[in-house]
Amino acid sequence: QVQLVESGGGLVQAGGSLRLSCAASGNIFSINFMGWYRQAPGKQRELVARITSGGTTTYADSVKGRFTISRDNAENTVYLQMNSLKPEDTAVYYCHAFIVIITTRREYSYWGQGTQVTVSS
Repeated sequence: QVQLVESGGGLVQAGGSLRLSCAASGNIFSINFMGWYRQAPGKQRELVARITSGGTTTYADSVKGRFTISRDNAENTVYLQMNSLKPEDTAVYYCHAFIVIITTRREYSYWGQGTQVTVSS
């Protein structure tokens, strides 16, 4: 009933930039938190950044000053602008959202399928 579709991953050299997008669609009444997580090989999934519907943001210490999260509430879309990328940013990036669906007016957790970001040195 609800889908999160990511785009924008790819291969970039260290110091470069990428912009990830994630669009939510389906049976949506409202969206509270939207965010990005990442998982590198052999490591646990970790929070990168998240943003509330009011625009309050939270960032992992490792990306502060380099990454910027934003959202378009009208389009149910969240973005992650990644600048000054480092090889250690290489991971699969997952979009996540807490979404209230129309039919039940209850909140559920949803994940995107993931997009690969590879930063070469």
